[in-house]
Amino acid sequence: MPSVRRRTRTIQVVTGVAMTGALLLTGCGGDESGPAATTTKKPARPTTIAQQTGERKPAAATVSVDDMRFSPAEVTVKVGDTVTWKFDDKAPHTVQGIGDKAMGINSPILDKGEWSYTFTNPGTYRYLCSLHPEMRGSVTVE
Repeated sequence: MPSVRRRTRTIQVVTGVAMTGALLLTGCGGDESGPAATTTKKPARPTTIAQQTGERKPAAATVSVDDMRFSPAEVTVKVGDTVTWKFDDKAPHTVQGIGDKAMGINSPILDKGEWSYTFTNPGTYRYLCSLHPEMRGSVTVE
């Protein structure tokens, strides 16, 4: 029966070598290693200049957020233009889109600083401050 043991041992060694080679080829981690593990999803439609290009370009329109109001309350821009809201108030505010069309318009809560949004489709986009709903404005994109 020694030949049966040798065959079994030979099969075990060959199987072990094959498994080791397979592990080396897959990087020992399967799908969790390599470039796929570091890839992140990009937003379907960038909402800020920094997300879109990594650079700042001049805003087509600037809206001041101070004294509990958006000024001007209505602006008109072209498709692809960027609107920047500049916050400078004692109270914190947001820019929150109203309705399905304006769902992507959603700034963080700010009392100082600025936030920008690039408009990629024509239409009228209404917004408000979610903390002060009486503060309202609109952007018309031609």
